[in-house]
Amino acid sequence: MPLLLSTIPILAVIAGLLAGMRSARAALLGVILALIASAIAFPITAQQAFAAVGDWLPMVLEVLLIVGGGLLLADILNASGSQQALSHWIVSRTGQGTGAVLLVVHGVTPFAESLTGFGIGITIGIPLLRHLGLPAHKVALLGLLGLCAVPWGSMGPGTLVAATMAQLSFDALGVASALVSMVPMAVVGMAAAWLTSPLEQRWIGLLKGAVSGLLLASFIALFNTLFGTAPAGALGSLVMMLLWLSLGRRTSAQHASRAPIPLNQQSRRALTAYAVLLLGVLAGAVLTRTLALTGAWRALTSPALWLYVAALWFSRGLPARASLQRAWTSWTHVAPVTGWFVLLGIVMAISGMAAELAHSLARSGMFYLAAAPLVGALGGFLTGSTTGANAMFAATQAEIAQALGVAPLPFMAVHNVSAALFLMASPAKIEMACQLAATPEQHQWVQSRVLLIAMVALVFLAMLNVAWAYGHLS
Repeated sequence: MPLLLSTIPILAVIAGLLAGMRSARAALLGVILALIASAIAFPITAQQAFAAVGDWLPMVLEVLLIVGGGLLLADILNASGSQQALSHWIVSRTGQGTGAVLLVVHGVTPFAESLTGFGIGITIGIPLLRHLGLPAHKVALLGLLGLCAVPWGSMGPGTLVAATMAQLSFDALGVASALVSMVPMAVVGMAAAWLTSPLEQRWIGLLKGAVSGLLLASFIALFNTLFGTAPAGALGSLVMMLLWLSLGRRTSAQHASRAPIPLNQQSRRALTAYAVLLLGVLAGAVLTRTLALTGAWRALTSPALWLYVAALWFSRGLPARASLQRAWTSWTHVAPVTGWFVLLGIVMAISGMAAELAHSLARSGMFYLAAAPLVGALGGFLTGSTTGANAMFAATQAEIAQALGVAPLPFMAVHNVSAALFLMASPAKIEMACQLAATPEQHQWVQSRVLLIAMVALVFLAMLNVAWAYGHLS
């Protein structure tokens, strides 16, 4: 009976999403059923409830503030035309070919996604790819492949949720996730190269794609170690952008039709806003570490502060009321989904439902290690959000790792990356990409190819999970 009650909330959410129920309603249904199950078989005392509020409320507020700041900054930049101008400027310097595609897949899209999140990266990457003269269905697919650094999307609220649920260090999970991401980033790079390289250069293209993915993951791991998880994705992808731009200059110089164009004033202001965001987070991290600041001073390191500072900096002298209204409208749709999923995870964690489910699944022994990445992938696919996927499953996955006696950090890193990987295959993201690429009739082709590429990476992640666990146990 306890096992059945512990599975009903998650199964209800999955069934609701598959039946077409809106994400917020599905998550709310899960919360209601979890509370009912808790009252029947997993009672929560008043003391536990008050303690949970104190433990979890700061994290929930930070995540919701990051969501709002990312939406606001993205809307202000788009409404001003700065993103489009930046796109034209980048295209004029890339030339054509596999290098230009990898610039977008491992540079532009991850950079934009790391700073703003919520799929905004593909709204910048896909227009760039369309300027490269590629078929529309390939543009949609390549745009989605650029969502390969989602664990650091919007400066990492999804990874923060996973770390908190699993009682791990945010930065330690970020570094481990970067190392694990070498697998999907290399796979994504090779797929992008295969799709765009001439037949006679395909094997060289595959090598370029693999090396590009490994470099991106390595740079993110390095910056994650130096400056923390929040800015690591943006800094790593920024280095990749500079690398591919420098390599593309020689090619673009050979094409008179792609002569470099200058940056306009709005584009320079957009770059300044990005710099304010990145430097603010970096300066906050250095300051708090150097002076050993704790408590409320931690706000200096949070993107929840610097996203709003960057948006305010950029919007000086511009009419921002419409952007505020649009961001608020978007936030009222996104925030409840995030909040309900986080609440579902909290209820299951503190009531003991997650532990009950974990111990039951752990009875399958080491066979579960191969299946664990699929659980994270399912969460990412269904919710279209790493935050939502981690809120649903991270506590349970952490309990399973403990029950199996395996090291929780690499286990949760594989889970985190798997959840982020299948975000690119979620129905909402597929629809957005096909609309942006003006190829809605190729929806099924794009969906099947994204799932195939993601499944290839997932198989390697499962193998990695098993190998790490056996190495730890031996």
